[in-house]
Amino acid sequence: METNLKPKAQLMTEDAMHRALKRMSHEILEQNEGSEGIVFLGIRRRGVPLAKELARNILSIEGSEIPVGELDITLYRDDLSEMDSVPHVSESKVGFPVKDKIVILVDDVIYTGRTARAALDAVSALGRPAQIQLAVLVDRGHRELPIRADYVGKNVPTSRNEIVSVQVAEFDGQTCVNLYSK
Repeated sequence: METNLKPKAQLMTEDAMHRALKRMSHEILEQNEGSEGIVFLGIRRRGVPLAKELARNILSIEGSEIPVGELDITLYRDDLSEMDSVPHVSESKVGFPVKDKIVILVDDVIYTGRTARAALDAVSALGRPAQIQLAVLVDRGHRELPIRADYVGKNVPTSRNEIVSVQVAEFDGQTCVNLYSK
């Protein structure tokens, strides 16, 4: 989030983010009885570095390398016509098959559920996985679709006039989660 506004509150420090992602990594391994057949698809943009950190965590916990891909959901969004007359579309970078895999979608924040729905469509275009799960760093509520995350770093009740901004060093020069008012 590019803003000159002062955050209303810091919801997670860098250390808190790393701890939450480490816990989520353990939960993923426990829920799936290990790492066999798991692949991560980070939803572009900030879901990608989070997916990479989950994969590094699993490597250090279990010694298993989890493939990580980048999923661009732009063309699958239901608000595409509202975004821009010429939306910026990047290519998804998935260098492995998803067929018969446990695909874990990784995103920074779940809000209405529409991004997750678009990601489900994007994954379906790649093949038919055995299962799709969803991991998010922050669940802020206000779902408009019957979608829930399987793995959540932090639940943060918010109002609709607040913005949850996950910042990662790769894009923002710092790593934290801030809350802003619109």
